[in-house]
Amino acid sequence: MSKLNILDILFVLQSYLIGWEEFRMNKWLIGYIVVIAASVIDWMLSVSMVCNENLRVRRLIRPFFLLQNSSLMKKTLKCIKRTLPEIASVILLLALHLCLFTMIGMLIFSKSDDPKKNGEWETYFKNLPKSLSSLLVLLTTANNPDVMIPAYSLNRGYSIFFILFSVFGTYLLMNLMTAIIYNQFRGYLLMSVQTSIIRRRLGIRAAFEVLCCPGRGHTSTQSEVAVNMFLQVLGRVHMKSHCRQAIIKAAQQFPDGFINGEAFQRLFIELDKDFMKEHPPKPEYSSPVLQHIQYMYSHFYIVVLGNVVALANVICICTVLVLNSEKSASEKNNFYMEILNCIFILYYLIEMLLKIVAFGWRGYLSYRNNIFDGFFTVLLLVTFARDPVPGRVMPLWEMVRLVNMLIVFRFLRIIPEIKLMAVVASTLVDLVKNLRAFAGILLVVYYVFAVLGIWLFQGAITPPSNMSLISNSSIENKTDGPFSMDCGTFEQLEYWPNNFDDFASSLVLLYNIMVVNNWHVFTDAYTRYTTEWSLVYFVAWWLTSSVMWVNLFVALILENFTYKWDRSNALSVEDVERIAYQSTVQLIFREHIQEPTEEELLAQLQQHPHLHLSW
Repeated sequence: MSKLNILDILFVLQSYLIGWEEFRMNKWLIGYIVVIAASVIDWMLSVSMVCNENLRVRRLIRPFFLLQNSSLMKKTLKCIKRTLPEIASVILLLALHLCLFTMIGMLIFSKSDDPKKNGEWETYFKNLPKSLSSLLVLLTTANNPDVMIPAYSLNRGYSIFFILFSVFGTYLLMNLMTAIIYNQFRGYLLMSVQTSIIRRRLGIRAAFEVLCCPGRGHTSTQSEVAVNMFLQVLGRVHMKSHCRQAIIKAAQQFPDGFINGEAFQRLFIELDKDFMKEHPPKPEYSSPVLQHIQYMYSHFYIVVLGNVVALANVICICTVLVLNSEKSASEKNNFYMEILNCIFILYYLIEMLLKIVAFGWRGYLSYRNNIFDGFFTVLLLVTFARDPVPGRVMPLWEMVRLVNMLIVFRFLRIIPEIKLMAVVASTLVDLVKNLRAFAGILLVVYYVFAVLGIWLFQGAITPPSNMSLISNSSIENKTDGPFSMDCGTFEQLEYWPNNFDDFASSLVLLYNIMVVNNWHVFTDAYTRYTTEWSLVYFVAWWLTSSVMWVNLFVALILENFTYKWDRSNALSVEDVERIAYQSTVQLIFREHIQEPTEEELLAQLQQHPHLHLSW
């Protein structure tokens, strides 16, 4: 009863604070109340059954709270909803293509009186469900060329059927779906970003009106804001420090101490600009030796030399790996590898120390590649300095292998020095930062399908009690049960860990199906062990993850990389390194956004329900 009381209080508070009319129009708030109510009811049912029930609805609806708290996730869901009609038209065309070729395939590969010619019919076209599933898997190329080998062995002309199916389905229709998702998603994001820009400009204009006319009536064209008052308010605003400093610096440029409306809007353009990192000044030395060291190790050629040495180190490791590839740990002679690693690590240490002398501590740490180099150099030094006595710390071979892996990772230092690689790497970093909302929705989809999979298929496939007795040569195929040891089946490939028995294994299985490599092995096994209707679940997951969500990621990767590449074309490698790109979704579409006019902003301010100004 206490949870019901809390629910009632929450409902009353939200409807009172935002108004009943606003509450009724907000679908997410209504959904929030419904989800909490459903969770409470489900919890009460669980308690009444002493928590012995297997089906708990509240597990399925928990991700709603994650979606409800992210505005970008909501926008993405709206985009997907907007894109669904276009996707449905292509899926319908794809289904028509699939059905047409299925019927043609069943006619071409019908059962023959000669058993030797029934290989294709027996394996792939025995009935309608099997024919549909075989061509659906071929659409993803997962069973190519296996699906056509029996017929192709009889007559090469049969390959034309499968080639035509793949050309029209895989290379035309599937790529058309990618183009539609990309275009619709980009168009909706552009519209969403346009709305966000209008809201920002409207908020800035509202702040201007509040600061310049607290209770006084005059026209907006005569309005001005005092710089001192603006700086006081700005000090209480939460924003990035470099944006605050840039706005303060621009505001202090007004000689008369007042800012008009147009200039006030221009001040906040600083929020959209890139942040250029300024490196600390180099230390000044009186000693000629230190000055010479500073000159040498500040030069670009030292970076090139370091990259060459790192490349030579990796080549040495590769050579040793090739020579020792067929030797066991006891047969390998690691003496020369230790000597080489010791020489290279000493060079890395000397390079790091001399760079610290040249740039100073703060200057050295202001470069991201120096931080990367220094971290791995210290790690290599600590690892190599360990006592390699077996049983005390780690065996000699284990230590050498760990050092070699660290050296290979350190070779990634060349990435910032090559412009294209630097742009690609920064794009990947930005994707991690900016696609958190999209990854969040993908996580929700994974969670929902994993819970559904556990409900539907938990315990459906269990490995035999004694697998050592089962082999291709010692067991005959059973025709009276689902078990099969045919080549390429779930059982023969020993895919037993891929199941829906728990949440973690369900996530791994869903990922394997999303990759679509050998996904027909899973669908075949679950149709044999459960029912043919299980194929609906797996096809729904393939459409959701591989067709829709992967294409959304492709669309955003294209936009992000294009934006980065266009902006870095006129920059040098050093400039690309110095610029901390703020490539948010707003900035990616910045060039395509139309700024609102002054009249539009004033008209919207006059109609705003929560802002009342005296003009």
